[in-house]
This record gives sequence, structure tokens and C-alpha cells, in this order.
Amino acid sequence: MYAVIETGGKQFRAEEGNTLYVEKLNANVGDTVTIDQVLLVEKDGVVKVGTPVVDGAKVVLKVVEHGKGEKIIVFKFKSKKNYRRKQGHRQPYTKVLVEAIQA
Repeated sequence: MYAVIETGGKQFRAEEGNTLYVEKLNANVGDTVTIDQVLLVEKDGVVKVGTPVVDGAKVVLKVVEHGKGEKIIVFKFKSKKNYRRKQGHRQPYTKVLVEAIQA
């Protein structure tokens, strides 16, 4: 059984017991978060697709930790104009554990 959920503007394939790295959520470590933006649910070979979401379907996530991703360098440059800008960025994330899929 799996479900496709949407959180933080991105879509994730969630199976019970899997861990996901999603956009940062406003929840403390150890809290449970319920996502009701379920786009697709598969159970025993039967696929249920929502328009745009599946009615009554929910995915329960448990927050494991918060963190920041790898650093990327944003470097802007224009030739022959002495224009250089260097900026770093680390995207915040939340590591979650998929506890249950309710369809």
C-alpha cells in the first residue's frame, strides 16, 4: 500500500515505515502530522486517483528531526564588467516517518 502526497509544493511517494525528507514543517520533534493532500492511493492492486485529492484519505507522519541540506553556491558573474556576487544557501528540511495511510 502506498500513497502520493503533496507537501511544500512537492509530491512524495509514501509507504508505511519509510522515511521522507520534506520541506520544513512547523512541528516539534516527536509530533505527528496529518497530511490530507493525498493525490493517489494504491491498495491491493486497486489504484484510486483523486480529482485533485482523494476524499477521506490521510497520511500520518511522525517528525523525526529537522535539519539543513547540503550547501550550494550561487555565483553571479558578468564578463568584462567586474560584477561578481557569491552567496551560499542551505535548504531547511524535516525528516519524517510514515506511520499510517488511511484510505
